[in-house]
Amino acid sequence: MTSTGSISRLHGLDTLRAFAVLVVVLYHLTIFGELPQALLPVTYYGFMGVDLFFVLSGFLIGRQLLKPYLRGKRPSIREFYLRRAYRILPAYFVVVALYFLVPAWRDYPQLPSLWKFLTFTMNFGFTFSTRAFSHAWSLCVEEHFYLMLPWLVLLMMRKPSATKTISLIACVVAGGIALRWWLVLQYPDAVYERVYYPTYTRLDGLMVGVCLALVHAFRPSWWKAWMRRGHLLFLAGTACVAAVVWMFRGQDLGSDTGAAKWGVIVGFPLLSLGLGMVTASAMSESGWLARVRVPGAEMLATLAFALYLTHKPVAHFVMVHVPSVAEAHGPASWLMYAVVCLGAALVLHVVVERPALWLRDRTLRETPKDLDAEMRVDPAL
Repeated sequence: MTSTGSISRLHGLDTLRAFAVLVVVLYHLTIFGELPQALLPVTYYGFMGVDLFFVLSGFLIGRQLLKPYLRGKRPSIREFYLRRAYRILPAYFVVVALYFLVPAWRDYPQLPSLWKFLTFTMNFGFTFSTRAFSHAWSLCVEEHFYLMLPWLVLLMMRKPSATKTISLIACVVAGGIALRWWLVLQYPDAVYERVYYPTYTRLDGLMVGVCLALVHAFRPSWWKAWMRRGHLLFLAGTACVAAVVWMFRGQDLGSDTGAAKWGVIVGFPLLSLGLGMVTASAMSESGWLARVRVPGAEMLATLAFALYLTHKPVAHFVMVHVPSVAEAHGPASWLMYAVVCLGAALVLHVVVERPALWLRDRTLRETPKDLDAEMRVDPAL
């Protein structure tokens, strides 16, 4: 599958987005109750779902910015920022308002300052003492990526050069490894705060996604060769992810063991590489992910951003206000969490996200689209 437009029709990307949001949600829901034993290994490494979001975002947003060059044009920075604003800000600001105006909505009593949320800087200087809406850290990373990538693309495309591009990619990856190494040595007891959350240590997944977009746009022969090897890409990517799982075996990110420390230092680029290969496999007609249409994947992929924003406060609300069910730790408990979290996401999607995109189309005078399908290939996270 090589044509640019055909990517949106592949089920593999829906499956990956659905898997990413589901793993992240399950990872966070362990705070509010006991998961079935069979799901615990998945949730233990649920933080990797965010890295999958980064790879998908890097690829899909990179495509948006590189696609005009294939037609001999330059991307419009103004239009790009407007589209990002309509896609992200309405739903995000509604949730931020709920956190600050409705204390019962919060998943933790103390919040960072409002200006940190308004400027997307709450992932810098993060502290667990004010960790309400802490999952917004990854959206901050995405926003910084959206802010800088268009200008970087314009700069690099003034005099396109494979050597310059490869050198930049190598500098980002090597610089990230060196920076994480230094931070781990300097702050061995604050790995989460100093390494996991800041943007400057979490660029690997986005970079891998952009690399996929570059190959898709400017090296079609490479892309065709990759697409003929979907199974191999999936197996190789899974092997990379398994290696990172091995690095963190029985340990968390803040562990002081050698394997976990090396996981923090070199595991992020290795994980991103593996997830990048899995993402490429999902676009290959010879890959398993593209062949199978997983029931419910399109729905979860469509609701991914709304579900990501709302699942923690909604689950906390259930735990506090319906303790008899929330503390049962049985099928009824987790069915209730699932129904309530999906219901809240659906409300935010219908009431805020879709009208915002409809307004965007009116403002930009674009032909109305299938908004749900667009959301799956125009990520907010």
